[in-house]
Amino acid sequence: MGFLTKLFGSQPKEEPSMTNINIGIILGSTREGRVSPQVGAWVKEIADKRGDANYTIIDIADYKLPLLGEPGADASGAAAWSEIIAKQDGFVFIVQEYNHSITGALKNALDYLREEWNNKAAGIVSYGSVGGARAAEHLRGILGELSVADVRVHPALSLFTDFENGTDFKPKEVQESSVNQMLDQVIPWATALKTIR
Repeated sequence: MGFLTKLFGSQPKEEPSMTNINIGIILGSTREGRVSPQVGAWVKEIADKRGDANYTIIDIADYKLPLLGEPGADASGAAAWSEIIAKQDGFVFIVQEYNHSITGALKNALDYLREEWNNKAAGIVSYGSVGGARAAEHLRGILGELSVADVRVHPALSLFTDFENGTDFKPKEVQESSVNQMLDQVIPWATALKTIR
């Protein structure tokens, strides 16, 4: 029996903290005709049903980031990019495969920041002719260097079976389960990593 309990009697139990964490769903393509907004909206719809975090779509195209180090960089876009990423506790990257890797826009956006990425968790949802698997593997190496812990479960969408004509996103039913399994890993990792930042 503790000192305060002896002195004041039993203490009421504290309610567990119900503070939600913030997960950014990052659209990794900026090209015209991209399908990442469709995939991102689908992931957000699934995620919002869970009620376990605040999910926000973050579109790299909105920040107009020039190539890192180029003269005439828009400081306001870079500052806004830094601010939105710093607010997140974890991420879901919507990744499309370009020449066996991620897009130049996503690589550039990752390179713009350092500490804002550190000690956070991430999941990857990829798409391409082989589900975007090679892009996802390249992204994992980059995330490791940025001290982002990426989870094992990886929804991989095929341009042949999850899209009509390569443009209209119509995912197979099994893909929703895969997204939930990924988030089942991202949320506890993001929660745990928040304690060391």
